[in-house]
Amino acid sequence: MSSAAQDVWPFGTWNGLGSFELFPGVRLHAIGGDQVLLCRVSYDAGKSVARHAHEHTEQVMVIVDGEVDVTIGDDRRHLRTGDVCVMNRGVEHELYSEDGVTFFEALAPVPLDHVPDRERDLVLRKDGGSQHVER
Repeated sequence: MSSAAQDVWPFGTWNGLGSFELFPGVRLHAIGGDQVLLCRVSYDAGKSVARHAHEHTEQVMVIVDGEVDVTIGDDRRHLRTGDVCVMNRGVEHELYSEDGVTFFEALAPVPLDHVPDRERDLVLRKDGGSQHVER
């Protein structure tokens, strides 16, 4: 880990830190360790993410602002603030938010494609990160 990251983490703030655009209209802040990644994710109004699966990663979400339609496998639900869902490894899912949504998601093992800056956003032991996956 760089000395700049050591100065901030394991304690820090996302305040004043620009979000990372994972896909057009989908932005996130992330912090991860050896085994889990936590992200605050925001979707613009009218944004959808096409059906996909995370082969190696389980995803748990809690909606903190707004509403989103989530399809997991063949089950579709309209989620609001305070609702939660789990996408098990390998299960296809898709999301659509008509008016925009913000949620927190925890992913394990850490999918490196969700990490904006590996030096800044990962807090690892010297031998850590061996279980991280590219997607």
